[in-house]
Amino acid sequence: MFHVGSARSALFNWCLAKQTGGTFILRIEDTDESRNQPEWTQGIIDAMAWLGMDDSDPCFEGPYFQSAFAEQHVAAAARLAAAGHAYYCDCTRDDVIARTGEGNLGYDRHCRDRGLTAEAGRALRFRVPPGLTVVEDRVRGTVEFDNDLTEDFVLLRGNGSPMFLLANVVDDLQMGVTLVVRAEEHLPNTPKQQMIWDALGEEHPAWAHVPVLVNEQRKKLSKRRDKVALEMYKDEGFLPEAMRNYLMTLGWNPGDDVEIVPWEQIVADFRLEDVNHSPAFFDVKKLESFNGHYIRALSVDDFVRVCEPWTKDITNFDRSRFALIAPHVQLRLVRLSEVAAAVDFLFQHDPVVDPDSWTKAMGAENALPILLAALASYEDAGWDADTLKAGLERIGEAMGLKLGKTQAPIRVAVTGRSVGLPLFESLEVLGREESLRRLRAAAARLGVA
Repeated sequence: MFHVGSARSALFNWCLAKQTGGTFILRIEDTDESRNQPEWTQGIIDAMAWLGMDDSDPCFEGPYFQSAFAEQHVAAAARLAAAGHAYYCDCTRDDVIARTGEGNLGYDRHCRDRGLTAEAGRALRFRVPPGLTVVEDRVRGTVEFDNDLTEDFVLLRGNGSPMFLLANVVDDLQMGVTLVVRAEEHLPNTPKQQMIWDALGEEHPAWAHVPVLVNEQRKKLSKRRDKVALEMYKDEGFLPEAMRNYLMTLGWNPGDDVEIVPWEQIVADFRLEDVNHSPAFFDVKKLESFNGHYIRALSVDDFVRVCEPWTKDITNFDRSRFALIAPHVQLRLVRLSEVAAAVDFLFQHDPVVDPDSWTKAMGAENALPILLAALASYEDAGWDADTLKAGLERIGEAMGLKLGKTQAPIRVAVTGRSVGLPLFESLEVLGREESLRRLRAAAARLGVA
């Protein structure tokens, strides 16, 4: 599934492409067959499209599949070998361990000067030059790597298939990539790729490595212990606009202590040089706050529409009735997946009563008949939230009860629960006859009808 960290990196790239009039390239790097499944590829494409990154945007290009360019990868490897920048190696891992010991996992350059030719089972290794490789990073500044600590890495496997490092460079070269923005964990790959660029006699792109995302324990987000898949957040009812805005603030800030800003402003103001290279905390509570803001900013019609995936399975759902209560629902949700539990009572013939609710609605047996009689006196024309609230306030005062205590048994009788949407607005949406029917049914169950 599509990692939220990958989504953040993609958004940084996309933002820069839009800002500069450049091209955002989606390339599926599928050279590792063990990690290449069609459904995973489609998941990436769908998740990015949910965030707005697809061919509906003029700066978007792709998707390309790295495996389609295998011939060019092999041809580049042959060039490197012919120029003396690479050599063939027939060593197995066991061979290397036998020479260097169990503790040394690096290749010992045994085949560098053996002059082996290309044969089945022989890998092609890059001949790492002496000295330093200096990476100029637009986020992290100047980073130096000692080449003596870099093993002669593999370009082609023993079966002739290209490794990611080589394929990535060749594809970037052919596609004219000028800027690579990716996660910090790719930084160790960068000196190796830069060496390949230099050996091919080409100018490498600019690099930018953005900070890793961490959880509340400040550990790197891991799919083994953290909820990291973008699709999970989509399925829980996070809006793409909220997710997009939030992800852009992980390592970068729009400024002026205001983080919730229009996308157009983010595109205009984003600068790689302002990205902090410290780890960024992926705070789900903060994401919920962003999402709640974006939910409340929707028009009622748009809110009803975006709730459809979560309301379509509500028994006896009525869209027009839901639209009446929708403004009050909007104020309370931070995830759209919560909508069904908030409004299902409006469409049930008999609401499912929380067993503990009557206990919380103290005095229900005594108060309910009085309240039922009072509400039954209201005609349809007077059945509105303000009138009902004012009437119950007067009744409560006469009984020596505050409004919260007065309305508690009505809430449980009508909604089945002790907390939820505003009671009087719910009564108005249900209507007089349905509200009174539920109150009478509750009184009968309690034996106080």
